[in-house]
Amino acid sequence: MPQVRVLEEIFMRRFVVTLSLGLILASAGTAFAQNGTPHNVILFVPDGLRGRIVTTETAPAMAAVRDTGVNFRNSHSLFPTFTTANASAMATGHYLGDTGDFSNTIYTGYPVAPADGTVTPFLEVDPVILDADEHFGGDYLNAETILKMARAKGFSTAALGKLGPTLIFDHTDKTGADGLHSIVIDDATGGKNGVPLSDETKAALAKAGLPLATSARGDNGKAGDARTPGTVVANTAQQAYFADVAARVVLPMFKARNKPFVLVFWSRDPDGSQHNNGDSLNTVTPGINGPTSLAGIKNADNNLAQLRKALDDLSLAASTNIIIASDHGFSTISKQSKTSPAAKISYDDTPTDFLPMGFLAIDLARALDLPLFDPNDKNARVAGTAHPKAGNGLLGQDPAKPDLVVATNGGSDLLYLPNRDKKLAQRAIKALLEQDYVSGLFVDDKLGRFPGTLPMSQVGLKGSAVTPSPSIVVNFRSYVEGCDVPTNCSVEVADTVLRQGQGMHGSFGRGDTLNFMAAIGPDFKAGYTDPLPVSNADIGMTITQLLGLRPAGAGGLTGRVMSEALPNGVIPGAADGTIVSQPAANGLRTVLKFQRVLSQRYFDVAGFPGRTVGLDADAGKQTAGK
Repeated sequence: MPQVRVLEEIFMRRFVVTLSLGLILASAGTAFAQNGTPHNVILFVPDGLRGRIVTTETAPAMAAVRDTGVNFRNSHSLFPTFTTANASAMATGHYLGDTGDFSNTIYTGYPVAPADGTVTPFLEVDPVILDADEHFGGDYLNAETILKMARAKGFSTAALGKLGPTLIFDHTDKTGADGLHSIVIDDATGGKNGVPLSDETKAALAKAGLPLATSARGDNGKAGDARTPGTVVANTAQQAYFADVAARVVLPMFKARNKPFVLVFWSRDPDGSQHNNGDSLNTVTPGINGPTSLAGIKNADNNLAQLRKALDDLSLAASTNIIIASDHGFSTISKQSKTSPAAKISYDDTPTDFLPMGFLAIDLARALDLPLFDPNDKNARVAGTAHPKAGNGLLGQDPAKPDLVVATNGGSDLLYLPNRDKKLAQRAIKALLEQDYVSGLFVDDKLGRFPGTLPMSQVGLKGSAVTPSPSIVVNFRSYVEGCDVPTNCSVEVADTVLRQGQGMHGSFGRGDTLNFMAAIGPDFKAGYTDPLPVSNADIGMTITQLLGLRPAGAGGLTGRVMSEALPNGVIPGAADGTIVSQPAANGLRTVLKFQRVLSQRYFDVAGFPGRTVGLDADAGKQTAGK
């Protein structure tokens, strides 16, 4: 069996402290106000904000928090770098192997009625999340969320913003129609699928002159097509509504209750504007560095500034911690491949020689000589010059009992083998290794070891999840083009309906794993730059510590308390690590570069050397020769 070789070179960040996790938690302590009451917490999530894009010009409010509070310069999104996946980590403090929210689109193993009966639903839809809860024992994440724990302890709680991740923070609170429940206001509020509002909230909205239904995205929601550019405006109207609700309704309501509170504000921008931008149709420059994406960043920044002003006006600033954490970074989409059979087929909606939506499913069906069916089109057969509507695919003779399932997501895709067929896994891996758009493969440990791949457990994808576990996670190629800051100018092959030049994420390149994180408030140091690696799972664990909460959820894949950012907190040592697979027949190796603090791994980058941003062509050679 091929063996995974590990090289760890220990280095000191500030000074070496050898401690158990328990001692770290104890020394960090919970910083309470003088009356013994925890301080308030606002978690502000600027969806898709790149870690190095924030300046005093692009995002002055976020830059001010970073520069006067704590600058988490060495921050990490969890891979696969998608929204609901990282929302699950922030909400629970667990890695994805525990939460089972492996990507925005997963294979559930059963037809999801609110998703038109598909077995590959998109999770950024409230009824889909609730349906998954019902199917998977009442909680598809299998872990308590910070809002659920805070609410049970008597805190005031609310989650406002983007559909999907907003609900995740208290998704098992099914009724929500009185003051004992979290206030949840997202895109669906006021419609048939929205979480019901309490009478108290309705009255407060009316008093503030705000509608009971969320504003639509308008032109910001227009993605365009292969011939028509997408949006050129930010998501200003919808987010102005959410910011007004937070500043003029929720925060005053919480102040009047005179209890500690937790507020999650999930800003769709800059993600939505970067995805749909119309600045770069079918060309990778300027890509996500055009004026529309920059307007999306400024829009999110304006929302944060409004929240901070409301805290000042309500005399809540001194008792409120603000944590900013984007769910992932971002890249510009490439749709080009020299090896893909799918790119050589002519499609009505795809430029010549470009990869179509669902190219991975098409290429695998051809390589494995299996029929392809579309789970998003009543399991209809896909053949000729057609492609799956949403990119997802069921491969096998019977779509009701597929041999292989492709869950399409963007910068990475998930493959499921419902029958755990090791020979089919080997054939699929061989086919994937032949494609120039692939850069790194991760395989379910239960299937065994395969040259050129690494086990999923090495990247935190094997744990106590109750949803089906992927069999193979496929990372797509990424590279740099357009500026001198690599993580601001990442380009990645993406399996998506969006076009070359628009934006996507999900890969294992540093452009997608480097998110933005900062914090300010009574429980954080001032003017401190944190050199240690931190992740979105640490966000959840740190918030539970600040609030004095004690999670009882299953699973041991948890983040750590960011003790070094707290006054008098312990500063642990850190390590660098590299894991290199055995070579495939064509010489390709999956290389993983990470950092470690205590038992936590922080995944910087992974893939085939030279095909992933942050992983140069020589990566892994030293380890491979040992």
